[in-house]
Formats: sequence, C-alpha cells, structure tokens
Amino acid sequence: MKQQIARFSPHQNAKVFAVLMALGSLVFVLPFMLFAGMMTPEGMGPPMFMFVLFPVFYLVFGYVMVAIGCAIYNYMVPYIGGIEYESQAPGNDA
Repeated sequence: MKQQIARFSPHQNAKVFAVLMALGSLVFVLPFMLFAGMMTPEGMGPPMFMFVLFPVFYLVFGYVMVAIGCAIYNYMVPYIGGIEYESQAPGNDA
C-alpha cells in the first residue's frame, strides 16, 4: 500500500539528527586531532577545546538545518505532495 508522509515534526527530527551529527563528527574529529597533534612541533598542536567545539557546532548547525528543512517540507507538501513509500502488513509476502 502506498502512503505519503504528510508532516515531519521539526523539533523531534532536528533533535535526533543533531545528536547523530554530533556523534558522527567524532569519527573524523578525534583522528584528525590526534594526527594534527603528532605532526606539529611540541606545544604547537591544536587547542584541546576544539575536541568539544566541533561536535557542538555540528549539533547546533545540524539542529537548525534539519528544523528548517522540515519546516520547508511541511510548507510545500500541500502543493507538491509528500514523500511516498510503500508498506505491507507483517506476514503478507507478496
């Protein structure tokens, strides 16, 4: 059965994506900082507050961008239709 998503909750979706983006940023921030710390002269490495600052930036900007995206989707859905997906009841192998 085909269905359309009529509305996205901006706050809830933005919260989830912001946390995922902040955690995901650690995947490249931590190795980058360790590498930069090893390759720079003694005492010239990256400041330690950057370990905290980058994930916080990703959290804030991720929240704002997803909230704006959801608001735009909710505004446009009456005019262009929603995201369409197909689903079936469990146990109905077609």
